[in-house]
This record gives sequence, C-alpha cells and structure tokens, in this order.
Amino acid sequence: MVSKYHLVLYCNLRIKNQPMNFYVNVLNKVNDFNGRSSRKEYWMFNLFNIIWFIFFEFLTILTGLFLISWAYRLFILIPSISVLIRRLHDTGRSGWWILVALIPIVGAIILLFFTLLPSNKGENQYGPNPYKL
Repeated sequence: MVSKYHLVLYCNLRIKNQPMNFYVNVLNKVNDFNGRSSRKEYWMFNLFNIIWFIFFEFLTILTGLFLISWAYRLFILIPSISVLIRRLHDTGRSGWWILVALIPIVGAIILLFFTLLPSNKGENQYGPNPYKL
C-alpha cells in the first residue's frame, strides 16, 4: 500500500529533474556564484533562455515595444553569469575564466569548449559533484 508520504516523495523526486525546473533553479540561485552546476543544468537553462528570448522578441515585433525584449535581457543577465561561473567551477576552473569572453570570437569558442567538458569526478575545491546531490 502506498501512503501519501511515499506518493508526495515520489512526485517530488520525479518533478525535480524536469527540464523547466533547471531554469527555475538557476533563477532561484541568482546570487550564488559559489558551488557547481552540472552540464545538464547549464544547457537546460540556456535552452529555456533561448525559447523565452524568441518569445519576447516575437512579442516585441508584434507590439513594437523594444522595452519588452530589453527588460528580459537585463532580467536574465546576472543569472546567466552566475550559472556560467558555477559551470566553470564544475570543470575545475575559476570563475575568472569568464573574462576570456572579452577576446573576440576566440573567447566565446574557449568558453563553449569549457562548458561542454564533463564534470570533475567527485568533490573539487568548489564543492561536491552536482550529479551526486
């Protein structure tokens, strides 16, 4: 017999790994530049970020109000930086590597390469492996 507690626990575990939750989790950790973010969390956040960006750009075209898309860009700037820094931490690199993006074209390619790398096994100087949590 399944109790209410087991059903709620099962639902919470099941919902935990839904793609939209990765986006919401990053928004909840907007001020957290410490720790690590898994590859899945980083790329799911970027996927939903692109989807929302397309939606707001379409809305901007329909209404003619450029404020809509710029408001979203400003809203998502800090969460994007924080999740990128946590992703760099997951690969064993300092968050200061984000400054490599200032190098035109090459910097973006280097950051893309770093975000595609797998996580460091086990715990590193930035915290425990996010896959083990």
